[in-house]
Amino acid sequence: MRSDPSSVARMRGCLEKPSRAAAFCRIPSKGDARLEHNGQIREPHWAEPAHTMATRFAFWRKIEEDALAEKHAQPSLLSDFILGSQDGLVNVLGVILGVAVASRDITIILAGGLAATFAESISMGAVAYTSTLARRDHYLAEVEREKEEMRTLPDLERQEIRNILERWDFHGAEREEMLEKIVSKPKAWLEMMMAHELNLAPVDPTQAQRSAVLVGIAAILGSLIPLIPFIVIGRDILLGTAVSLIVSTLALFSIGWWKARTTIGRPGRSGTQMAIIGIASALAGFGIAYLVSGGRGL
Repeated sequence: MRSDPSSVARMRGCLEKPSRAAAFCRIPSKGDARLEHNGQIREPHWAEPAHTMATRFAFWRKIEEDALAEKHAQPSLLSDFILGSQDGLVNVLGVILGVAVASRDITIILAGGLAATFAESISMGAVAYTSTLARRDHYLAEVEREKEEMRTLPDLERQEIRNILERWDFHGAEREEMLEKIVSKPKAWLEMMMAHELNLAPVDPTQAQRSAVLVGIAAILGSLIPLIPFIVIGRDILLGTAVSLIVSTLALFSIGWWKARTTIGRPGRSGTQMAIIGIASALAGFGIAYLVSGGRGL
């Protein structure tokens, strides 16, 4: 059965521009095949060999999936919240435990905890802001370096594209065909090098502000968790310390559990790891204060 030349051209156009495939290159259903068998329609648009079409679509699907993966790899609301809340909770817990072991004065304990809360939140927000800007500057610098190498060392850059395609199981003539398509589009060539050679993703200019605000707020919320028991209980320092440790442990476990439920992993294991690491860090401050003060506050 011979192929309709117009159908072949149409199919190739859709393969070269995958965004058109949904509108113009419909896979024939069983109903379409039955009508064709009865002689009521022309042959399907799928005129190229099945293997060629499958590999081409696999290539474009790989590009799309990796682009989504790079996008999702950027700092998210979840990671910023976990960073701020965990850091705020652990640092302030360590501070107030250290102050409590050295002094039984609730005013001093609360003053130290609140001072650490706001100093920590401002510091964490500033770190989130500057680190995001640093990642953006690094990405832009690498973009310029790649552009220069594409101009001055095109053969080397083409070979790097070959290496990427070979990792995706494209070889021989098929690989060279894909290579020529990519390098004929400088923007696609550059973005592929950035994502799959350097493993870098673009950084939104507004991301620094959003990240700083979220990390700062999360740090304040996390810092208040170990402080609240002392505020509620008052002058019973031993009871306040015990309740603060219990509440903080539960909060850290909940953060780890939520992280695993939102992303991937075993919630129980993730929560336990988060709690152990956080409490161990806080107890380090407690231990140092105890050694220095001799435990006069307890």
